[in-house]
Amino acid sequence: MTAAELQQATKALAAMFSCFPQSALTDVEMQMRGYLGAVRDADLCDLQAAIQRFVRGEVRSGNAQFCPSSAQLCIEVRERRTMRELMARRQTSQVLDSSPRRSGGEVARRSRDGEGDALGEVKAG
Repeated sequence: MTAAELQQATKALAAMFSCFPQSALTDVEMQMRGYLGAVRDADLCDLQAAIQRFVRGEVRSGNAQFCPSSAQLCIEVRERRTMRELMARRQTSQVLDSSPRRSGGEVARRSRDGEGDALGEVKAG
């Protein structure tokens, strides 16, 4: 992540922490460092999507009463990345399937076989 993305990730994590009860003994700075270290290679959009799903209680593996561990968050971040990549591939294949194809099939075959220039022209023989 870039410096700007790290700053946004820090804000997103802080928002998540504020949505779940925290122990009075929690060292927030160390907790933030641990989570940022765990997700440093993730794309910001995947991290934000994962956090949003935890806050909304949409992650089945998580306990909706408590903040997810860094490992649980990383698992969900990977799930979001996989889903984003699958959706991108699906959209790409739909665009390719809907675009007209130009193969030159009949014209190329006629030229290769020595047939006439115009369709329906009969080769003299």
